[in-house]
Amino acid sequence: MNTAELLIQCLENEGVQYVFGLPGEENLHILEAIRKSRIQFVTTRHEQGAAFMADVYGRLTGKAGVCLSTLGPGATNLMTGVADANLDGAPLVAITGQVGTDRMHIESHQYLDLVAMFATVTKWNVRLVRPSIVTEVVRKGFKIAQKEKPGAVHIDLPENIAAMEAKGKPLKRDKKEKNYASYESLNEAAAAISHAKNPLILVGNGAIRSDASSAVTELATRLNIPVANTFMGKGAIPYTHPLALWSVGLQDRDYISCGFDRTDLVIAIGYDLIEYGPKKWNPDGTIPIVHIGATPAEIDSSYIPTVEVVGDISDSLTEILRRCDRQGKPDPYAIGLRSEIRSDYEEYINDESFPIKPQKLIYDLRQVMGPDDITISDVGAHKMWIARHYHCDRPNTCLISNGFAAMGFSIPGAIAAKLVYPERKVVAATGDGGFMMNCQELETALRMGTPFVTLIFNDGGYGLIEWKQKHQFGDASFVHFGNPDFVKMAESMGLKGYRIEKTSDLVPILEEALVQEVPAVIDCPIDYRENLFLSEKAQNIHCQT
Repeated sequence: MNTAELLIQCLENEGVQYVFGLPGEENLHILEAIRKSRIQFVTTRHEQGAAFMADVYGRLTGKAGVCLSTLGPGATNLMTGVADANLDGAPLVAITGQVGTDRMHIESHQYLDLVAMFATVTKWNVRLVRPSIVTEVVRKGFKIAQKEKPGAVHIDLPENIAAMEAKGKPLKRDKKEKNYASYESLNEAAAAISHAKNPLILVGNGAIRSDASSAVTELATRLNIPVANTFMGKGAIPYTHPLALWSVGLQDRDYISCGFDRTDLVIAIGYDLIEYGPKKWNPDGTIPIVHIGATPAEIDSSYIPTVEVVGDISDSLTEILRRCDRQGKPDPYAIGLRSEIRSDYEEYINDESFPIKPQKLIYDLRQVMGPDDITISDVGAHKMWIARHYHCDRPNTCLISNGFAAMGFSIPGAIAAKLVYPERKVVAATGDGGFMMNCQELETALRMGTPFVTLIFNDGGYGLIEWKQKHQFGDASFVHFGNPDFVKMAESMGLKGYRIEKTSDLVPILEEALVQEVPAVIDCPIDYRENLFLSEKAQNIHCQT
């Protein structure tokens, strides 16, 4: 066999089901090896879409998603999705074709030093310079990609190496061993929690990656501690739980900010600083923090834990609970905050004004989606509203990119979600800006038989930037554009197309679209005047001390 065939055998050994990508001259041997394997190659319409699909596959399964491109422009197109996975903590392995090693010392067609290029957006990356190292490189790559904190790995395969004869067999996968926190740190954390008067739990994506949501919920329930989640920590505790204070992370102050103002201890569980900077909730660095995570705390002047509990999160929470003698009740003010947050959430339930307000749209979407169904948010103004108002019973049912936060994420991500969970309803929630960045992947969705709904928040511009411009300067510039007829566009691709023409249409159209056998697109005009109203409301939030 040749090197490419051995590479694909190694991918099969790692349990790879799909490789997302585009064909190219320099990856022909890899494609031929995939054709002869058990792996399904998903031909995408853009390399960025391939990387986003691998990204979301990794988030939902915990196993590295794999994407493939050719050299040069194929690899540069792939890079955005690779960076997104790396900063958002999603395991991903990217493979690129490359010129032969005999052409790297001279100026060559489409040649870039891809190892140097991918160095800044991966945990590890390497060029395969001889056939004999393939098995070690693949095993190491998957191990690094999937190790906490997960991220991206890049493997570069020159075409002459791919064609060379190779010997060897895939290396045995090692068992994932749990790491346990020290008794000293567990005792110190339990003591700090037991003595705190108004503790507050801040839970992030690390708790979801570690499958620790049940342990988080039990700790909060038995110790009577309110819980706020980051955008990427949704579902770590059911939103219906009486101690759930829902999402924190808006750049403006929000009701939950008052909880941080009053707390005398933040218990940060699986919290990644990249999700919501600590300077937003601990600007002076004065709030004591207990850090509970699979990895040590990142360095930040506003995030200096008094105790670090580093190890398996579920085990750590169970052990802390055993050691705690906390008898206190939650701060009545924090529980009152929940009532204010819920009232704000329900304010627009019966609002029939049109264009539809984002609060109403998201409330209705939540009513249509079941507890296991998946909403994937693109990036834009709608992301802020989804983060604030779309609440989850279970982990990984609302995916938001809030590390790299790349536009164009939702449609490719929805394809991957539907491949992983074909029985679930999936909605790609996107602005019209983000939609036009990767709408070509709807053809991929149709071809792959992955029906989901793309819900377009249509405002004819880059709404989030307009929001920030008006908030900061009082006016907006360079943010408006025209759109095609999204319904006709969908129909021309063999999809179902719908347009919301009055607010009462939304629920029945969503229900109809979600049972179609082909992907569906819903064009929904949105009233983004609510953006500035939210900013004004945030400025007028006054907290009790």
